[in-house]
This record gives sequence, structure tokens and C-alpha cells, in this order.
Amino acid sequence: MQIEDKVFVVTGGGNGIGREVVLGLIARGARVAAVDLSDTGLAETARLAGAGQARMSAHALSITDRDAVEALPEEVISTHGRVDGVINVAGIVQRFARVQDLKFDEIERVMEVNFWGVLNMTKAFLPELLHRHEASLVNVSSMGALVPVPGQSAYGASKAAVKLLTEGLYAELRGTSVAVTVVFPGGVATNILGNSGVSMRGMDMESSAAKTKLTTPADAGRQIIEAVEKGSFRVRIGGDARLLDRLSRLMPQRATALVASKMKSLLD
Repeated sequence: MQIEDKVFVVTGGGNGIGREVVLGLIARGARVAAVDLSDTGLAETARLAGAGQARMSAHALSITDRDAVEALPEEVISTHGRVDGVINVAGIVQRFARVQDLKFDEIERVMEVNFWGVLNMTKAFLPELLHRHEASLVNVSSMGALVPVPGQSAYGASKAAVKLLTEGLYAELRGTSVAVTVVFPGGVATNILGNSGVSMRGMDMESSAAKTKLTTPADAGRQIIEAVEKGSFRVRIGGDARLLDRLSRLMPQRATALVASKMKSLLD
């Protein structure tokens, strides 16, 4: 898909990877409806984009609010005239804890944002995408959907649901105008912990040592946009995601044990 002159809806557009996707699309000549829970985050994205309201509209809402999401296509179309692509980036992680120590409402919150939010957006916009001669639907899953991460089991389950939902959509939409892409980011230097309202004991994500192992949000955003251009089915972002993807298919038990061993200290 050619990005220039297309209209995209991007969730999580107020920070992190979502913000970089918005900025990258605008830099390539697209118009963007940026969706985020944070008015402040969207305002900062708009400031960084410097494109004016005609090129970037801001929509502050929760993707878990089905009524608000169902009203969004009409709002975006009234502003931009159409929708050519939807990129679902928004997501949260859980408190770092074993399943037995999580409360049900903590698990439900993760599932509501990560899975139901993606499903709400997909069902709301898919009829519009199917009307386009060429369209794109991108859902961001996670490396955590490929191999279980102890202490993030509910998060991993939510992202595994996004993985299979997206692959199912790909199968169902073959032969239509809609290209479907699933994205598996590894470690990316975003503030997803703070945005999720959680912390991970013993993990200093701000240290230079940690940062050297993480993909930058700008690089992750670039790879997502390139996947839209190519109509890619599957994208793995970062060497960690690529490694675990291979291990999970060749030696699933060993991959699970490897990650469990690496993360053990965070659960002790």
C-alpha cells in the first residue's frame, strides 16, 4: 500500500510505538486519526507532528468503551472522508505476579484493553475497510504471545488471543481488499509499565544497560509502517522476538524453560 494520501486510524497514538507510527505516517504524507486515552499524550503527538488538524485529528477515548468505539468511524470519516487503514497499537501489561496472586479485576483489565479493545476497533472499522479498493488492518501482539513469560501470564494470554484473532482475520479476509498483519514486538524502550500503572521489581528499564538491548520506539514504528507498505502477514520486531519465535516453534519446551530461568529472579 502506498502511504501518501491514505487515511489511518492508530490506537495508542499518545505515546510510545503508537506515537511513532502516527509521526511516521504523517511524515510519509498520510492523514491520521490518533486514538488514545490521554488528552495530554495526544496533544504532545500533535505538537511533534506539526501537521495541523487537517492532517492529524485527536480522539481521546478508551478502546474498551464499545459505544465510543462504534461511534468513531463516523467521526473519523466526517473529518477525513474515509478510512484506509487501522493500526491497533494500544496495550498494557499486568502487575508482575503469578496468576495465583493476581486479582480477577487485574486480569480482566488486561484482557479488556489488549484483546477486547482490538476486537472493538476491528469490528467497528472492518466494514469501512472492506469498501476501500486497498486497505490495511494491523494488530500488535507481543513476543509474550510466542513464549510464556512467568509473571506476565495474563498479559501473554491477552496477546496470544490477539495473535490468533489476527491470523483468523487473515484467513477470513483472503481475496478481499484488506491486508491483515500481526506484529510481535520484543523489548521496546517505551514507558508501557508506567502507562499500565505497574512496576517490575528488580528491573530498571531506564538503565543504559537495559536500553542497549531494547528496540527504539521510532524503529518499531518504522517497521510497522513498512509492513503496511508491503502488506506483510507477520512482523517480528527485535532480535529477541526473532530468536524466541524460532525457539518456540523448534523447541517449545526448551524455549519456555529458558525464559522461565531468565525471569526467575523477578518472581523470587
